[in-house]
Amino acid sequence: MSHWSDESAGGLGDRHPESARAQVEPLAALTAVFAVGIALSAYAGVLDAALPSADRNLADPTVERAERAVAETGVVDPDELRAGLRAGPDDYRLNLTLAAAGQSWHAGPTPPSRADNPTHTAELAVSVRIAPGKIRPGTLRAEVWT
Repeated sequence: MSHWSDESAGGLGDRHPESARAQVEPLAALTAVFAVGIALSAYAGVLDAALPSADRNLADPTVERAERAVAETGVVDPDELRAGLRAGPDDYRLNLTLAAAGQSWHAGPTPPSRADNPTHTAELAVSVRIAPGKIRPGTLRAEVWT
């Protein structure tokens, strides 16, 4: 078996001790382990927040999605309220109520009594077109239940 040594490049081929290769400073290694640990903790926290849980209010994101579905240029049209029902989460029922200027509009099934089946409820302040050229402040309410 032959042993190669680059004598023409200054004769450095055999002069490096084996202990000088592939070493990492302890501080750099600890910093890398710390960074990986922080990244895994952040990922676990985001994943936990994204998963549904029993105490999470499903109506909060639902009322926001429903508002985007029924609002034309930021103004809710009561005639389009049924389109907001598609914003409900899968395997849940949804009721939307829009109220403005003493009037109210409803879409979806009637929510059960709270004793029978607890509902998740959220409200959002919106602008409502009550007639052509008449826009009034109002609220959009979402009730979500199984």
